[in-house]
Amino acid sequence: MRISVCVLVFVLACSFGLAAPASAQDDIATTIRDRYASLQSFQANFTQYLTHQESGQTEKREGELLFKRPFLVSWETRPPVAERLIITDREIWDYIVDENVAYRYPRELVEDSRSLIQVVTGQALLSKDFDVKDAGTEGKLRILQLYPRDPVPQLVEARLYVDPVKGYIQRAVITDFYGNANDVRFTSFIPDADIPARAFRFTAPKGVEVEDRIEKPAIESRDLF
Repeated sequence: MRISVCVLVFVLACSFGLAAPASAQDDIATTIRDRYASLQSFQANFTQYLTHQESGQTEKREGELLFKRPFLVSWETRPPVAERLIITDREIWDYIVDENVAYRYPRELVEDSRSLIQVVTGQALLSKDFDVKDAGTEGKLRILQLYPRDPVPQLVEARLYVDPVKGYIQRAVITDFYGNANDVRFTSFIPDADIPARAFRFTAPKGVEVEDRIEKPAIESRDLF
């Protein structure tokens, strides 16, 4: 379960298009929508837990997520599993350091509202593509349960843990068709961070092999897309 090929991910997911839920969900949904509607960028640190259903093993990763409108993303995990996913205004790059390879994908892969990265960055149209239910609370956080109306292999169920006061998503847990879980927990979140344009650019380092999935398409799924 790599950070990219199906990606990650999920934090702004409720921001736009969250259907007016029944009473218990209404206030928190409105708070989330209002917060993210005016958000131009954010910088967040995260801890990610990838659990494989068949083996029962869990892999822990740590890294940083940068987001800037209209839809620019930098998702980077640190060693021992160093990987960098960059979504530019034209394409997607997935650089896997240990494998010394960078994959180039068409941007269209992340334009589906059900993609993990759409959910994590709050761009998913929940009212259109998901049934949203109130799942109660955990500590001070409200929980929203998401069920895609037309499930895709990388996302059949998701949970958002939301700070009801600040309106930001603190944790997102995504389950795929095979029961594997991608649990992303934000340890810091800076709204409207000043992020330079170069943070969303990528040039393959010298000596790194480039696998072009635009010029030479290949059927492949990624955990963060």
